[in-house]
Amino acid sequence: MTRLERRYRRFLLAYPAGYRKAHGDELIDILLDTAEPGRRTPEIREALGLLMGGLRTRVEQAAAGPAWRDGLHLGVAALTVANLAALLPFVTAIPLWTVLSAFTVLAVIRGRVRLALPLLLLTGAKATAIASGVPLFDHVLIPITSGPRSVDGLFATTGPQVVALSYALAFAGSLVLAAGVHPLKARSWWWLAVAPALCVGPALMGESEFPVGVVRAVAELGLLAAAVCAARMARDPRWGVAALVYLISVTVAMAEHGPYLTVRHLAYWALLALPAVTAVLVAREHRRTALR
Repeated sequence: MTRLERRYRRFLLAYPAGYRKAHGDELIDILLDTAEPGRRTPEIREALGLLMGGLRTRVEQAAAGPAWRDGLHLGVAALTVANLAALLPFVTAIPLWTVLSAFTVLAVIRGRVRLALPLLLLTGAKATAIASGVPLFDHVLIPITSGPRSVDGLFATTGPQVVALSYALAFAGSLVLAAGVHPLKARSWWWLAVAPALCVGPALMGESEFPVGVVRAVAELGLLAAAVCAARMARDPRWGVAALVYLISVTVAMAEHGPYLTVRHLAYWALLALPAVTAVLVAREHRRTALR
């Protein structure tokens, strides 16, 4: 195997394994036949073409099955990851409930939503109790020392209604998914890495009633931008559905602090809402154009 072929094969890793197995050798043969004699590295346009082609193929393969159901599954996954992210900084104080929340995320992303339902009920009830300052199941968090509805800062700026609604939304979505007859897709393990990213880094609006972490905002915007790109490539609204489900949760949380929100908060919400709505409209416009 020549150096050029090895490098071509590295770029082919952008494609799904099944596609590489079926068409990889054929693509390599074409690329080698058209390469200039003596060339040892792929041209930039070829490298970019392989990367974009691999990404497009992955997106098109992901756009299989009912769009609304798959989008709802993605949205529920995002909600459970956000719920886990709220607990992670307090894992030493509530290890059991943080682990149960992590298992909830794992059950959802692997498509086992029936298993996730009781876990959502348990963790949701406990989280709501913590936000309310009420002991439930155990007394590990009592007495409350950081205000009438927080434990060492946990849910210090979030009321019990918002916490309950976040878990209720994830539970309702999981219940709808569990009623389906067809199995759900298993999501990437990378979802487990998103939760730590949502709770680290400095606060963008730390001295406010609704603090937002810089890393969290960047991660959210990056994922929503990816949703827009995927929706455009596949002409499919599932990523827009997922984005709207997550946006509902963020909007409710912000609405609780309505009188105390600043221009930065409104800009943050707008930056989340714009790609979420765009992901739906782009897919709809492409589909309408295709039907003409």
